[in-house]
Amino acid sequence: MHSMTRREWITSTAGAGLIGAMTASKSLPAESKPVTNIVDSHVHIWTSDTEKFPLAPGFTAEDFWYPSFSAEETIELGRTAGVNRFNLIQMTWYGLDHSYIIDVIANDPEHFVGTGIIPALTDVALPEPKRAMVALAEHGIYAFRLRGRSSFARRWMGSWGYDQMFEAGAEHNLALSFLMGPSDLREISRMCTRFPDTPVILDHFAGVGGRNRFFEEDIEALCRMAEHKRVMLKVGAYYALGRAEPPYLDMLPLIRRVVGAFGPERCMWESDAPKQAKDGHTFEAAVAIIQDHADFLSESDKQQILVKTAEDFFFKR
Repeated sequence: MHSMTRREWITSTAGAGLIGAMTASKSLPAESKPVTNIVDSHVHIWTSDTEKFPLAPGFTAEDFWYPSFSAEETIELGRTAGVNRFNLIQMTWYGLDHSYIIDVIANDPEHFVGTGIIPALTDVALPEPKRAMVALAEHGIYAFRLRGRSSFARRWMGSWGYDQMFEAGAEHNLALSFLMGPSDLREISRMCTRFPDTPVILDHFAGVGGRNRFFEEDIEALCRMAEHKRVMLKVGAYYALGRAEPPYLDMLPLIRRVVGAFGPERCMWESDAPKQAKDGHTFEAAVAIIQDHADFLSESDKQQILVKTAEDFFFKR
């Protein structure tokens, strides 16, 4: 059984056509006071220095999306849009060695936290998931990424390892962060019902809008996840959703639906850089869709989504 790749995730929403309610807003951006000190809840970083930070067996520098996307590059790009704090997502080519993001966090814990990767199923060569999660949390890693697997098994979180991760999340306020498609929501909901105190984060609108396809049943399933009070949603990755063209106005109806369901206090902004910083996509455009174009949001709503939701979970502990 293999993990869902980023390409598989982007193409995971199936079907045809936009629903009528998902038409793009034609209005001009509303004037609003720029939000500052924005927290980016989802950034991938790595370094070209593979001697100091070696890659996991089987990976080479040819696997990199770009030659590098370091912490320093991220800070410079973020500064142009008022973004200055970041949740760093462990890159797969480092495997289970979190040395690079741990080093970045240790050097600047006021501006960096992390999301790690650990396996739910282990053997004698690895610690049990709970021990691994607690150990990494001591280094500023407060969330752990899991990939959806509904295409392989309906109850793909039916093993003891997932139970242990949910238990550890509830006990230590550590989130399980899901890279997924809408078809995974049923299984995640089942686990949230069993473990209602575990923080859960759904990445990238849970894949709704991939390949410019918005299905009402997927949107409704995503909004129903708000019934689980500890579920949060990352709002971003616009380079891969809808028409994937700045200024991303076709995403406004979905943003309105999910914020209405979860409330701004459970929605956190993400860039998903570096993809959001390449090929015509920018931090500024990803911020502007919330700050300037979402005229259905109040100024306090925008502050909550762009700053406070991620700040409260990741930085105020």
